Amino acid sequence: MRALVLNDSLRLELVERARPAVAGPRDVLVRVYQTGVCGTDRSVLVGKFSAAPGVIMGHESVGEVAEIGMDVTDLAVGDRVIVNPTLYCGRCMSCLDGRMNFCLNKTGTEVGIDRDGSYADYIVLEDRFLHRIPDGVSYDRAVLAEPLACVLNNLDAAQLTPGEQVIVIGGGPIGLVCAMVARYLGSPVIVIERDEYRRKQALELLTDIFPDGITVVSTDDMALVPQGPAVIDTVGNQLAFAIDLAAPAGTVVIMGYDSRAETSVQPLKILQRGLRIVGAGDFKGPHFPRAVALTARLPLEKLVTHHFPLEEHEAAFAALAVGFNQGSVGFNQGYSALKVVIRSTTEDSE
Repeated sequence: MRALVLNDSLRLELVERARPAVAGPRDVLVRVYQTGVCGTDRSVLVGKFSAAPGVIMGHESVGEVAEIGMDVTDLAVGDRVIVNPTLYCGRCMSCLDGRMNFCLNKTGTEVGIDRDGSYADYIVLEDRFLHRIPDGVSYDRAVLAEPLACVLNNLDAAQLTPGEQVIVIGGGPIGLVCAMVARYLGSPVIVIERDEYRRKQALELLTDIFPDGITVVSTDDMALVPQGPAVIDTVGNQLAFAIDLAAPAGTVVIMGYDSRAETSVQPLKILQRGLRIVGAGDFKGPHFPRAVALTARLPLEKLVTHHFPLEEHEAAFAALAVGFNQGSVGFNQGYSALKVVIRSTTEDSE
């Protein structure tokens, strides 16, 4: 099969790999239809997050069941499925406490990071990590179920009172999913985005879905942003900024991944204003079926602006401001896409 593999130079290469086999009784072979490009994937290529060289990347995926193990009873060949890429053992103390995202046996289980992922024609997972796509939900909508699960976990961590304002730092796909869910749950939302393309896309998209209750501003218009009870940093390097935006007794949730980010904060600001600083992680096991069910109600497909085949992976990342120059990887000047999807097949499998 074809697969996009991370090499030692932090570049993706399209190579031929052996098709993974159904080895265990609960294994399922999925023919991948498409995979969303996650901010984490982008961070790996620009050196902000680490992944194992030689791994097949990609984890926000959907596809069709191609083969099942002998003990699989809830799925059948031909079923359309969403991949839950946050694998867990289910036996350690973290899992038994309901914190599957902090499973103590994670090494070698991070799909697309240190375990082969879905920028490929096929992937094999146990049946418990696959969910049927609800009837009537397109692949473009279902492919955002994993980011949606992450958002649900982080909004839960904010401990919102219904109707409380949410400030979202970052107008990329994860920030916009965060804004959509918060508004769907009744909160007024302010999205802060510095990139002009993404700010324009965010304004058009969000106001089309929610005619009122959402404001999109640039970092030059901070005078328009009042302090709020909940601030979500979807960028991952905006902690000091988020603290300044939080109202007294408010909560700051660090959601974005950036291993290079460092910041200086004044502990007195946290102490005197009674702030909570929370790192929720990606999502717990129960969040994923909630996200799958919620795909039937939110038009997440509106975030998808571009599709690329596996062969055009560099163009896919270039649309997300990742530059490939003389063997090195870095940043381009700006974005020309919102949510990018890499297709493993060109067939119409909706």
